[in-house]
This record gives sequence, C-alpha cells and structure tokens, in this order.
Amino acid sequence: MSSGTIGALDLPAGGRSEATRWRRRTLLDLAVGYGLILIVIWTPAPLRSVLYFVTVGWVGFATWSSFDSWDAMGVRLKGFVSSLWVVGIALCASVGAVLLARRLQTLHAPPSPFRFVQSFWGYAIWSLFQQFLLQDFMLRRLQRLMPDRRVAVLVAAGLFAFAHLPNPVLTVMTLIWGVAACMVFLHYRNLFTLGIAHAILGVCVAISVPATVQHNMRVGLGYLKYRPHGRHHLNQMDHKVSTVAWVTADAPTRRS
Repeated sequence: MSSGTIGALDLPAGGRSEATRWRRRTLLDLAVGYGLILIVIWTPAPLRSVLYFVTVGWVGFATWSSFDSWDAMGVRLKGFVSSLWVVGIALCASVGAVLLARRLQTLHAPPSPFRFVQSFWGYAIWSLFQQFLLQDFMLRRLQRLMPDRRVAVLVAAGLFAFAHLPNPVLTVMTLIWGVAACMVFLHYRNLFTLGIAHAILGVCVAISVPATVQHNMRVGLGYLKYRPHGRHHLNQMDHKVSTVAWVTADAPTRRS
C-alpha cells in the first residue's frame, strides 16, 4: 500500500447491503461527532462542561469501534523524520511573524521561559488532539464516503475552519492549514510532526496578533463573549485547554 492510499479504510466485503451499512455507520459517527463539537463551542457554561464529556465519549467510542491500527492513524515513528520539513517551515514562518510583530509593537510573549512553558504546554497537547480530530476522526471517514481524496481533503479542511468561526484570524488560518495538513498526512501518515507544527503556528498567532483581534484564540460563543481584563492584558491563548472541541476557557490576564 502506498503512503497516499487508505487501504485500511476499504469498505468491508459482503455485498452491497454490507457496504451500505458501513457507509451509514461512518456518516453517523462523523455527523454526530462534528455536531457535538459545534454544540459545545456554542453552548454557555456550565452545560458546556457536561457536553465536553459527552463529545469525548462519542469520539472515543467511534474511534474504538472503527479502529484499524495505530499505523493507519499516524501514531507511529515512521514518516516522522521525513516530514520534519513541515516543522521547519512552521518555525521559519513563526520567526518571521514574531519579528514583524516586534517591529509593529504587537508582540506580547510571556516574560520568562518558565511562564512561556506554563502558558502553552497545554496548547501543545491540544494541538496534537486537534490533528487527531482533523486527520483521524474526519479525514479518514470522509475518504470512506468520497471516492476523490482531494474532495475529502477540502471538505475536512472546510469543517475544521467552520468550527473556528467567528474568529476571523483562526478561520482563515485553519482553512489553509487544514488543506496542507491533510495532504501531508496522506503522504507521510504521521500525526506527531503535524501536532508540533500546529503548536508552533498557534503559539505564534497567540503572541503576535493583538488580543483585540484574535480574542485570546477563542472561537464560537467564547469569541463573542470575550472582554479584555485590565489595562494591560497578556493576550496569549487560554491555557485551560478543552479536550473536546476547538474552544478554550477563560484566558489568563496580566493586570497593571
């Protein structure tokens, strides 16, 4: 099997009726999982917390019941070194953005390495989970439903970006990144390099773009309800990272 194919996702043998049931189950897993993600993003607390666990449960169950192999999911060492160029591009782009932000006086990184790690370690884990949702939960299921993998990539990236509305910065960036990440995944089948690159780019946006624009990396209802606190606020992304959907909790602030 070539790296650009998904042999593990071929429909099971057993006739047209079996294939139809398989496709219906795949569509159900995807529709319910993505629907729950959107509901979580647009639901206020405290109900949102309950829906977190419901969504995690559904995604976990759907993944377990359709599990092929860790290799097919990209949870492997193979392809890691050969796809590290993605991390290199993310680093170069981020360095350029940080230098530009410094010149424009919009850079707002944490004051020390310890604070930097404290603020963003959770997002690094969250980045890998987002790639799991994009590549394993959505893209691989869309490939089962769509014969053309290019269409599957575009739909997956579109769904990924749609979940970041109404944040204009994240919606545009995740659409572009979604297409690129899906194409890279189909070629190298490795989640780890994509997770690292995602984390680098996300942190770059968090410390380079003013909070008045990106609202501390919030999406959905959190974006609309965002209010800056204090005269000076450290508009880094929220470190209370949700393990369910593309949404974050109350952001840390720095008061004068």
